[in-house]
Amino acid sequence: MTLEWMAWTMPTTIFFITIALLLTAMTIWQVVSPCIKRKGLLPIATTRGDRLFIGLLSSAYIHLAWLGLTSLSLWIAFAFSLVWMGLVMRWA
Repeated sequence: MTLEWMAWTMPTTIFFITIALLLTAMTIWQVVSPCIKRKGLLPIATTRGDRLFIGLLSSAYIHLAWLGLTSLSLWIAFAFSLVWMGLVMRWA
């Protein structure tokens, strides 16, 4: 029996390091400046962490839809996801 290991390509490594850095930065920000829940475009009151989670999850869905529905470069979906993440963090 052989064990199969995940292939850590550079984009995969950068992705997971970025997520770890985002979570670390959000934790430090929460400790330094606790936030209060606020209601934005979403019909629920959210904190910064909630908005980060919603932004990351919806960005994953954007990428999956992009892969399934178009044959265009994934970098376009990445740019769209960054803009979407900024909008969610600011106004959601």
